[in-house]
Amino acid sequence: MENTSTPEITNEITNENVNFESRINLSPLLESINAIKQELATVIVGQNKMIDQLLVAILSNGHVLLEGVPGVAKTITAKLLSKTLNIGFSRIQFTPDLMPSDILGTSIFDLKKSEFEFKKGPIFSNLILIDEINRAPAKTQAALFEVMEERQITIDGNAYILETPFLVIATQNPIEQEGTYRLPEAQLDRFLFKISIDYPKLEEEITIIQREHLLQNQGKLENIKTLLSGDEIKHYQALVKQVVVAHNLIEYIAKIVLNTRENAFLYLGASPRASIAILNAAKGFAAIRGRDFVTPEDIKEAAIPVLQHRVIVTPEREMEGITSTEIIKQILETVEIPR
Repeated sequence: MENTSTPEITNEITNENVNFESRINLSPLLESINAIKQELATVIVGQNKMIDQLLVAILSNGHVLLEGVPGVAKTITAKLLSKTLNIGFSRIQFTPDLMPSDILGTSIFDLKKSEFEFKKGPIFSNLILIDEINRAPAKTQAALFEVMEERQITIDGNAYILETPFLVIATQNPIEQEGTYRLPEAQLDRFLFKISIDYPKLEEEITIIQREHLLQNQGKLENIKTLLSGDEIKHYQALVKQVVVAHNLIEYIAKIVLNTRENAFLYLGASPRASIAILNAAKGFAAIRGRDFVTPEDIKEAAIPVLQHRVIVTPEREMEGITSTEIIKQILETVEIPR
């Protein structure tokens, strides 16, 4: 006699094992993210993609390079973001005569104690805005290598651990070359994202002008609310680390990065640090979308800002006007998406 009950039992077991509820409580994170977006939107018009990427960088504990022509709200965005966060903030204006000690600090001889005392520089904070990072010479840029990667500074044989969270937001103008020093690849590789900011659309520019007219003598930052503490940021960063990534998606990330190394249009491909950056950023994008698992769309959204500053286009293709962003888009279209 044929047993017809097995399929029914199997279905029951399958339905019982399926759990559609989120394994991580992301509700407080989403409330905080949406509240910050609303505060920034009171001053910043449009630029939603940039704001999402900045918030993902905070959740992923990564640094950001903001690139755009003067006047597209690079610096004001970083200042606004710092106002919404109850953490330490430092702004460092990079100039051609800036020395490493002006950033990191220096040892000063105390005559009363007859010993050297270390005076901390402005880098000892939580959120650091470096304005026009490519204005300072190579030795000053190199002073950031250790602190951006390891969150510590070694001076006179002593290691100083920085407080967490620690995030660097640097700005640079891609057009002007006079009096600037190109960032080395080792420096660029320490930024999680390079965010390119374009000109606003016509409607957005009209809104910008209207808001400026209505402000009169009132400052842009006066009414911005503080919404997130340092402890909350660290808690949310720990939550984002727990976002689930399927094995086939890890392979997908590896294939994308491997393709940059084998691509005929690229002189330099991305390193394993880029693979880890895509992984962490994809988790951040999933979290701000209210999901505790990563999808291929999260990886694709993370890939361009993570990779575009880490690869170098061959001179031939660069002369043809092909950019790294265009090549990365082609790679994303070529690599098969996991099913």
